[in-house]
Amino acid sequence: MAFPLLIAVALVVTGHLVRAQEWPGWRGPQRDGTVPAAQAPANWPESFTPSWRVEVGEGYSSPVVSGGRVFVHARRGDLEVVTAFDLASGARLWRHDYPARFVQNTIVPTALPGPFATPAVDAGRVFTLGAGGVLSSWEAASGDLLWRNDYSASVQVTGLFCGTAASPLVDAGRLIVQVGSDPGGGRVLALDPATGAEIWAWRGVGPGYASPTLIEVAGHRQLVTLTESSVVGLDPAHGTLLWSAPFTDEWNENIMTPVWTGVHLVVSGPRQGTHAFTIRRHGDAWQAAAAWSNPGVTMYMTSPVLADGIVYGHSTARAGQFVALDAATGTVEWSSEGREGEYAAALLAGDDLLLLTGDADLLVAAPSPAAFTVSHHYDVADGVTWTVPVPLPDGLLVRDATGLSRLVVPVD
Repeated sequence: MAFPLLIAVALVVTGHLVRAQEWPGWRGPQRDGTVPAAQAPANWPESFTPSWRVEVGEGYSSPVVSGGRVFVHARRGDLEVVTAFDLASGARLWRHDYPARFVQNTIVPTALPGPFATPAVDAGRVFTLGAGGVLSSWEAASGDLLWRNDYSASVQVTGLFCGTAASPLVDAGRLIVQVGSDPGGGRVLALDPATGAEIWAWRGVGPGYASPTLIEVAGHRQLVTLTESSVVGLDPAHGTLLWSAPFTDEWNENIMTPVWTGVHLVVSGPRQGTHAFTIRRHGDAWQAAAAWSNPGVTMYMTSPVLADGIVYGHSTARAGQFVALDAATGTVEWSSEGREGEYAAALLAGDDLLLLTGDADLLVAAPSPAAFTVSHHYDVADGVTWTVPVPLPDGLLVRDATGLSRLVVPVD
């Protein structure tokens, strides 16, 4: 009886491990930068040990993990490439590409031409959205193309828009994507994940670069996203516009994914500063009312995290500084000295705040309103790191300029 019991225990442990390694989309399972307790190292080491590194191509799309596989969306020349790797070994399981010529907007001549959006994995399918608006569904196990919707005709980079960046979202049997551009207007679409068929469409001004997210207000679920000039709340079941609040930027750079505190919706930009809105229902109508603003905290490409009533993020002020804001008032609780760099990805892993700068510096700090205290500091790549890392129970995944690495906690 001992042998079958050992097998059963092994299967249970394996199942728990696989679930602890799920990172199915933009900013993790909850889309809010919160790392499940079981999906981060329990103790941070003095240094990480490199496990494997693979070349994946260029891009700003973060890796995702599901079922023991890592999926990466990248670019090689005029091709967009989707690759699946074995999480344990780094072995390539499948790779597919498709023509996706994309000429970057001349207002950002040094930027890469995408992809910008992070894939979403759900029910054995991988959904990728390219910089030019090509949406694809892939079978996660084999890499077979299941269907493709080409929205490139609606994406123009002749104005201020620089490419589709909103990461796909799967919710309640609907695949949510945001496409379009500033010259011709934008759309938020709900599609059938199995076929790509349209369920509903909301049409408005051109999109921003932020990714749609779901919040719950007084028992009502809402789909919130940024356009080039506003914040909007939609009914996720029907696509009906519930409310809209102006949020303008002279370069249309609305990038930060909104953060819902349970009371306020927090958004920020490089020139607008940080603002909070109160979402209320008046009879049958919804309204977004200004709650507070802090013009001195200018979050750009960093989507912050929330912990115990404090918003932690990265502001472009003083050549880049880490900040903690009181979510109720917008008051700065603390800020670092500055010169931290122009960008940092922020995650909340249990009792730890993780901050990965574009210079491949990973800082582990305590999410405390009292002071900014760093407990660990790591150099996690040789190149730039523009994407969100993926924490794992035994380490993390880091994508740099052209490659993907797995770093592990050394075994004693």
